[in-house]
Amino acid sequence: MSRIGKLPIALPPGVTATWRAPALELKGPKGQLVVKVLPPCQVEIKEGVVRVTRPDDSRSSRMSQGLYRSLANNAVVGVSKGYEQKLEIVGVGYKAEVSGQVLKLSLGFASVKEFPIPAGLKIGIVKSMIVIQGIDKQLVGETAAQIRSHRPPEPYKGKGIRYEGEYVRKKAGKAAVGGKG
Repeated sequence: MSRIGKLPIALPPGVTATWRAPALELKGPKGQLVVKVLPPCQVEIKEGVVRVTRPDDSRSSRMSQGLYRSLANNAVVGVSKGYEQKLEIVGVGYKAEVSGQVLKLSLGFASVKEFPIPAGLKIGIVKSMIVIQGIDKQLVGETAAQIRSHRPPEPYKGKGIRYEGEYVRKKAGKAAVGGKG
């Protein structure tokens, strides 16, 4: 069983935390986030360290403590450093561009796919790479998954949108199977 919930969260310089039940408010150089911590868990802030506590050792209390500790730690990292996710665009003629608050994707379909950029995120294009930046880890990851879902990598030529460093296992086509040709 994991012991993540018991670990303290050290606040980096420039990050402040305030506890107003049921919300932990974190402010840092990158922005501000609020994490809801529901009962039975509580938050203690002492000397630049945040701890999530639980009232007893029941299974549900232990699970909640680990969950809220992880969410609080993700928020601390987000307001201090931020999060970044990169997507590679692979395919001839596949491209992306940012126009205002809309990401336009040309992915081999008859029309251009338009993806509205959520508030709190910055999306940039570097060569054939989509760079998503923000302070909310969940929002950055979910947005990357939604963009990737417009054209996931296909297994024959590997074309599509993939995460940076993602390995796409390629299949042999009909010609490699043999038979009459």
